[in-house]
Amino acid sequence: MTEAIEFANQDAAVRPQDDLFRHVNGNWLATAQIDPDRSSAGGFVDLTDTAERDVHSLIEAIVAKGDGSDDDRIARLYASFMDEQTVEELGATPLIPIFDAIAAIDSPSALARHLGWSLRHGLSPLVALYEESDPGNPERYAVFTAQAGLGLPDEAYYRLDEHAAIREAYLTHLQRVFSIAGFADADEQASSVLELETAIAAHHWDRVRLRDLRAMYNPMTLEALVALSPGFDWDSYREGAGIDAALLAEVIVSQPSFLEGIAPLVASHPLEAWRSWARWKAISGLSGYLSSDFVDARFDFYEKTLSGNEEQRPRWKRGVALVEGVLGEAVGRSYVALHFKPEQKAAMDELVANLLRAYQSSIERLDWMTDETRQEALHKLSKFTPKIGYPAKWRDYSSLELGDGLIANVLAANSFELDWTLSRIGRPVDRDEWQMYPQTVNAYYHPLRNEIVFPAAILQPPFFNADADDAVNYGAIGAVIGHEIGHGFDDKGSTCDGDGRLRDWWQAADREAFESLADRLVGQYDGLVPEGVDGGSVNGKLTVGENIGDLGGLGIAYRAWLLAGGDPEGEPVDGLTPAQRFFTGWAQAWRGKRRPEAMKVLLATDPHSPNEFRCNQIVRNLDAFYEAFGIDEEDALWLDPTERVTIW
Repeated sequence: MTEAIEFANQDAAVRPQDDLFRHVNGNWLATAQIDPDRSSAGGFVDLTDTAERDVHSLIEAIVAKGDGSDDDRIARLYASFMDEQTVEELGATPLIPIFDAIAAIDSPSALARHLGWSLRHGLSPLVALYEESDPGNPERYAVFTAQAGLGLPDEAYYRLDEHAAIREAYLTHLQRVFSIAGFADADEQASSVLELETAIAAHHWDRVRLRDLRAMYNPMTLEALVALSPGFDWDSYREGAGIDAALLAEVIVSQPSFLEGIAPLVASHPLEAWRSWARWKAISGLSGYLSSDFVDARFDFYEKTLSGNEEQRPRWKRGVALVEGVLGEAVGRSYVALHFKPEQKAAMDELVANLLRAYQSSIERLDWMTDETRQEALHKLSKFTPKIGYPAKWRDYSSLELGDGLIANVLAANSFELDWTLSRIGRPVDRDEWQMYPQTVNAYYHPLRNEIVFPAAILQPPFFNADADDAVNYGAIGAVIGHEIGHGFDDKGSTCDGDGRLRDWWQAADREAFESLADRLVGQYDGLVPEGVDGGSVNGKLTVGENIGDLGGLGIAYRAWLLAGGDPEGEPVDGLTPAQRFFTGWAQAWRGKRRPEAMKVLLATDPHSPNEFRCNQIVRNLDAFYEAFGIDEEDALWLDPTERVTIW
């Protein structure tokens, strides 16, 4: 039996009134080691490791039978990855046909055709295409374009002085990779790639701008798309990708200025630079499946330099990741049969119902919202679709043909994925579809489908514990549920209505009041610096959506706990009142630590705040926390009542 509260992790020398995160997790933070093949440690990572081992055992038990079944596909794909001897013998040989095709690029049209081929085969395209619910008509799938083409984590890495050392390391990495691939002019090609990517990055939207769903909804005809980007041969791009023109009759362009900006680059930038870039994208896209010299080079930059990892992940772990990426639902179907109990789903159904009731109660009483907007918000809440554990139906992989060669299997899987994407464009949205696998330790809200999704693998301690009291579970998984519901009403989700349609359902005064409250939350987080990090701080505007989710999630989880019969002043257990156990459950859920290198990447690119602030900054805004621990002006977590923010 897993204890509801892990007291051994606590640091009694730290008062919860001063630092709840370190009071609850301090001893663990001081003693826990991050595994050498990881960039972080904590509750999320522990569950991910457990799921990974469970999936590994499942895969290892499957034997290829040549019968065309999903089990046969799983076994073949995994075996092709684990055939290390063949992979080492081949070296760079699998890249030669791709390099030959790139060498033949002699015009912008030929380049566009290769870019389409790269899209089909998953090799880091310049212009990405994907399908998703149409924000203007969420009952159907539409096709979207998106900016792509970079090798560093974000456009900011190409322009900000704080990332200069990473750019230098990236250039060294490019030189190393081109040399391993057999190019005598590795230094020249590397410099060309970095120069071209810097030019591409100049047209990328930044992370904050990408949060604006309205700005990214730009439906246009194929003719208008062509007119937007003169010099880019869309016909050749389509032909290279094997996409029928009829499927692109209407396209939603996510970042119009990106296409406007890169079209002249394709038309006029030296072809030799584009050929170098295309070679790099081929190497980068396949390096994880090539010989150890390529794998080691990739690790040294992307995992060691960027994330601080000390060791390469064992081959079996990388093999499991490949199988899950290609056949995730086939694996998930077997996973839930072995590791998900019906009573877990029943308990979650009850928790979700109580969280929705609590949100309804809160919205009905909001003092900053007019009745017109309130009715729209309640209507949206009533149309939320919870999905728990695993999908109602599983994906069909029957047209995916796999053999014994690893690179051939990877390319075939990527091509299969594009065909699956194209087959859905213009068709009704499949409401049973999931965008995470059951074995994934995470959860999500989908604004265009107004659904909240909780995979099986997250429904375990420290998030959900069947042996724990309600107070601890509501503080942990209850707040996770509340967080995902809250995304329906954050800065992004609030732009869509109950049907997932991009629509302004707000009265102007209410939108102004909401944005004022959100701005105050931005101010609370902006500039916070996590412990142990030299350089970088929280971007309040980038993280505001997740912070709104956390704020609403915990506050509504507390209200839901009360609706479920929770008594804040009830009988203490292990020296803690029920209210104190609720907030301890919350803090336990954020137990985690991250390498400084990985933390810098998170601060620059991730819409989530570091764990210590997700825990501590949120509770500073909740009156119930002050009451639970008797907090006053002398305590470090005190925030003046006039500065506390309550949105939902």
